[in-house]
Amino acid sequence: MSATYEPADVSRLREVLFAVAGGVALLWLIHTVFALTAWSPAALGVRPGEASGLVGVLTAPLVHGTWGHLAGNSAALLVLASAMIYGTPHAAKIALPVIWLASGLAVWLFAREAAHIGASGLTYGMMFFVFIIGILRRDKRSIALALLVFFLYGSMVWGLLPVAPGVSFEYHLFGALAGGLCAFLLRNRDPLPPRRRYEWEEEAEEEESGKDLVFDRPPPEDERRL
Repeated sequence: MSATYEPADVSRLREVLFAVAGGVALLWLIHTVFALTAWSPAALGVRPGEASGLVGVLTAPLVHGTWGHLAGNSAALLVLASAMIYGTPHAAKIALPVIWLASGLAVWLFAREAAHIGASGLTYGMMFFVFIIGILRRDKRSIALALLVFFLYGSMVWGLLPVAPGVSFEYHLFGALAGGLCAFLLRNRDPLPPRRRYEWEEEAEEEESGKDLVFDRPPPEDERRL
């Protein structure tokens, strides 16, 4: 009882994975440059209330404080960005920059005084986007991706609370809000994928179409003479 898989889907998933992996590799390259120089990543972070800190709205997701910080975000970025772009590519083109900019701007406006850096706002935005849009769209692909990200990263919800010092829960919170809002507004941006057909469905249709059709036939000649 196998399904008919389209090679184009596999090819597109491979392209998405390669593209996301390239983006993650860029983050490692950037952090390597910081590690080899005396430049502090905090210089590119979001610093709330400071005019010079506005640059961090664009640059903060690209820099990380430690190798551990970067490694933790890299795995989540690889999975969540791939799920988001593969599942809803048209919506993702809008949602990704909105999550990036909106979360950073909200941090600049409302967060506590500190240098907020890292891609955590993006990961929270993508996780909430994939999960909520799966609930709203309810097609098999979206639901499967929503369950996958919730199973892997559902515990991220605790990061929305100020439970750990030195962690920008504000970035997490505003990223999640931006992702959830984008999911609601862009839920119909992508067409629903065609339903996969199973072999038994095709066999049943062939049997139905092969049945003899019954027509009214005139009685035999000897019956007409009676």
